[in-house]
Amino acid sequence: MELLKEYAAVFSEKFMEYLPSLITALIILLVGLWVIKLIIKMLKKVLLKREVEVSLQKFLLNLINWVLKFVLFVIVFSQMGIETTSLIAMLGAAGLAVGLALQGSLSNFAGGVLIILFKPFKIGDFIEAQGESGTVKEITIFYTNLLTVNNQLVILPNGKLSNENIKNYTSEGKRRDVISFGISYNSDIKKAKDILVELMKEQEDILKDPEPVVFVAELADSSVNLSARFWALNEHFWPCHFYTIEEAKTRLENAGIVIPFPQRDVHLFKENI
Repeated sequence: MELLKEYAAVFSEKFMEYLPSLITALIILLVGLWVIKLIIKMLKKVLLKREVEVSLQKFLLNLINWVLKFVLFVIVFSQMGIETTSLIAMLGAAGLAVGLALQGSLSNFAGGVLIILFKPFKIGDFIEAQGESGTVKEITIFYTNLLTVNNQLVILPNGKLSNENIKNYTSEGKRRDVISFGISYNSDIKKAKDILVELMKEQEDILKDPEPVVFVAELADSSVNLSARFWALNEHFWPCHFYTIEEAKTRLENAGIVIPFPQRDVHLFKENI
């Protein structure tokens, strides 16, 4: 019983000695968390005002939040008398081990940061990359999601995406279409060109500047290939493309312009045995 009283007395004495440091550490923790919350709130307003990409906003805010909290906890532990050097060394070793185990994920993470910072494309753009094409649905830190024209979801890792060629079809706001029409060698080239030019010029959604043009692109084996080219805004591109192809066939045929198809003449020889 006497021993227990001695332990209680020692504990009480040590606790009273340690109490000011504990109270100070608790105050630092509470004030620090409030200050971090205030800093994050102010940064969020600044990022919104500067119209920074939403994905980049979340990434930066989360990163700053965790870094500030880590620094705060180190200060709190130090105030409590806990040796922080060993703690930092342990966290560094753990971080190295995790980094080696997650090399692919870290590559995707770095690629995501580059994509968000340099913005080779944005949500809503139609792109082609890694053998896939579609509309960008979402950009995250690790992956980019595309929605194909067949309404299929394609998930591309940002590591490869940031290091390979990306073709962005919609970034410039308008696109040029190139459609090839083959006509017979016996058909009137000038007449066919006039029909195609008139067809493109009468469409309101085809831009007048630069104006549509048609020229002879190739003298092929069985046809004279005409190249019809026009510009249209992204939202009007495909309707103009499909309408021009369908209507051109009808108008060329009605005007007596022959649209040939590949043919092969076969000659049979009878051998006398």
